[in-house]
Amino acid sequence: MVRVSRLVCCFLCLVLCLFNSGCSHKRSYFPKNMEQQSIQIVRFDNALMNVSQDSALQDVRVLYDEYEDFMPVFAENILGINSDDTLYLADALPQFLADTMYGFAETNAEVQRQFADIADIQEQLDDAFTKIHYLYHDLPLPMIYFFISGFNASILFMDDDMAVGTDMYLGSDWKYYNQVVYQYQKQNMRKECVPIDVVSAYLFRNIPYTSTKNNLLENMIFRGKIMYLVSILLPNYPDYEIMGYTQEQWDWCETNEQAIWNHIMDRRDLFKTESMLLTSYLNDGPFTSEVSQDSPGRVGTWIGWRIAESYMEHNQDVTLQQLMENGDAQLILHDSFYKP
Repeated sequence: MVRVSRLVCCFLCLVLCLFNSGCSHKRSYFPKNMEQQSIQIVRFDNALMNVSQDSALQDVRVLYDEYEDFMPVFAENILGINSDDTLYLADALPQFLADTMYGFAETNAEVQRQFADIADIQEQLDDAFTKIHYLYHDLPLPMIYFFISGFNASILFMDDDMAVGTDMYLGSDWKYYNQVVYQYQKQNMRKECVPIDVVSAYLFRNIPYTSTKNNLLENMIFRGKIMYLVSILLPNYPDYEIMGYTQEQWDWCETNEQAIWNHIMDRRDLFKTESMLLTSYLNDGPFTSEVSQDSPGRVGTWIGWRIAESYMEHNQDVTLQQLMENGDAQLILHDSFYKP
């Protein structure tokens, strides 16, 4: 009897393992022999630190020579200076870098310290864009400039390329952030968030939103599909990090998932198009006002992710490309069998 019991236990354990592995949303979408891609990260932030008050004009000209594509973008979008006015730029740039009122000088030094080694960021981006290139051969891979924004921007786009304001990723407790952002925004201002922000911004820019109805359901499903894809492209991050939540915020959503869905259905919000309602459900904020002041922001996007995830679990023959190209949100909801 003891031998039989042990065999039964082993069999049950095997079945449970197979069941759990089959239900995981981390399906294997990519072959092992993909053509590896390497994203070029340009350290414009380091180059800025070479600008000296004593040789500013010469240093600015060097920046224009070495970074002819990005320097005009930086001058006009970050400094607000005509990119042709090199004399004025040579006067203003050293002051911008050394400013103490807003803590730029100390912040720039902290950027140099924290971002001295970016091997982890490079590895995550190379892996993610290798997969993106496999899925979308026609999309150009970006060159990524690291720059100092003076707390003006986290991500910039220039045609096919991108830029990351490294001074916006110094950690949730960086003291000068209290002057420029809200409390709820600081949790995602960390160095490890850079790959998530780059990949998600790239996808939102390059995967078109094609809905003509522009109701809550269409927006939820579109944004949820993007978040699902980001989680596949960056598998080393937990889902709550991909979402930009804390573990506690993610747990709150899971605990209240059925109540959230019932609330949406009872109010018949799915097919509403009012901009204020869409903003409440989908945009970042301290909470989702349509749901609860105890909730995190963007609960509508979180529900959309859950629907996309459920859809892919129940439709194993659907590829990632097919998911992203499917613009029929009602069909995705129906075929997801989503029932929290």
